[in-house]
Amino acid sequence: MSPPELLSEHRCHGGSQRFYRHASQEIGLPMRFSVYLPPQALAGTVCPAILYLAGLTCTEETFMIKAGAQAVAAREGLILIAPDTSPRGANLPGDSDAWDFGVGAGFYLDATQQPWSRHYRMHSYLVDELIPLLKVTLPLDARRIGIMGHSMGGHGALVLALRHPSLFASVSAFAPIAAPMQSPWGRKAFTGYLGADENSWRDYDATALMQAQTEAPYPHGILIDQGLADQFLAEQLHPALFAAACSGVQQVLNLRQHAGYDHGYYFITSFIEDHLMHHKNQLV
Repeated sequence: MSPPELLSEHRCHGGSQRFYRHASQEIGLPMRFSVYLPPQALAGTVCPAILYLAGLTCTEETFMIKAGAQAVAAREGLILIAPDTSPRGANLPGDSDAWDFGVGAGFYLDATQQPWSRHYRMHSYLVDELIPLLKVTLPLDARRIGIMGHSMGGHGALVLALRHPSLFASVSAFAPIAAPMQSPWGRKAFTGYLGADENSWRDYDATALMQAQTEAPYPHGILIDQGLADQFLAEQLHPALFAAACSGVQQVLNLRQHAGYDHGYYFITSFIEDHLMHHKNQLV
């Protein structure tokens, strides 16, 4: 496992904001990711880490530039990690034709359909490659890793947490696509990446995964924030379906709904401190 290439580094709140590239075996292409190391990590302290998954059209830069998370991470001693949202440079037919499928829209799954199955393997990339790489290259505590995300990334965070509870000790989401089998975005992505058999979709639907649990996987609670002025709420997101699934297995869910807030990063920056503290309090 070769170390990643450091592309740039910026001093930030006493810590270091870094951007990396590495050759991914899972994806078969170069992949980029960003890392914020708080001052504690730079001083040699092993720190808890939070993996943030961004939404449609975003890159590894979006969260680090827009969310305003570094000040809280510096204060609390949290490492922040943000991967890209899809492979880039595969140049597959039609991969740049739509903003909600293909480039920038990997949906954090492992595609099974051609031509996507060779490169669109974001689920395995994160679990089997990126996190193991970071465990040996960053001063992070492998027992204290949380996961969070926004929109498509909120979907990814919930799915990865439910499928890998031994890897992720805490989970939260902003405006997640919480029941993608009931969402036009999700159905389009799943049909293209996974095929027409809807039974195979259930492995990447947080509501279906929660319904299949026999006990609460995160007894200390899951946090979701949702803006009530979100233009995608009614058609695409369906947090109430996920809440009902949580209730069915007695999973504690703090679903906070906020009047006047939309789907964008002004919403995220308003509540990012709450999410980082949610993780900090569970990553003990």
